[in-house]
Amino acid sequence: MVHPITQRELELEIAEGERADRPIRRMLRGIRRRIDRHPRLRFAYRLGVGVLGGVIAFGGLLLVPLPGPGWLVVFLGLAILGTEFAWAKRLAAFTKRQLAKFWAWWQARRAAVRA
Repeated sequence: MVHPITQRELELEIAEGERADRPIRRMLRGIRRRIDRHPRLRFAYRLGVGVLGGVIAFGGLLLVPLPGPGWLVVFLGLAILGTEFAWAKRLAAFTKRQLAKFWAWWQARRAAVRA
């Protein structure tokens, strides 16, 4: 039998993944510092992130009515946009909280149905 994940376990796992001292995050911060030193490169980077994240989010919205991972693709696009734009980061954080609440509700519902 599969162990249901509690909301607390999910929150701990998310917090672990967001730790600032992780090697990949340190490497990405270094790359970002180098990009920020050059205004034209910074503009091109923001433009690239905006286009890539927007295309992925929009593509996900087109996939929503179809069977498959439409919403997951939308959230991926928002996560990409959130690396550069504060509004997208806030929207992704809100979405993450709502998904955590939904997951806890779903697990409780499944446990109640089984009982």
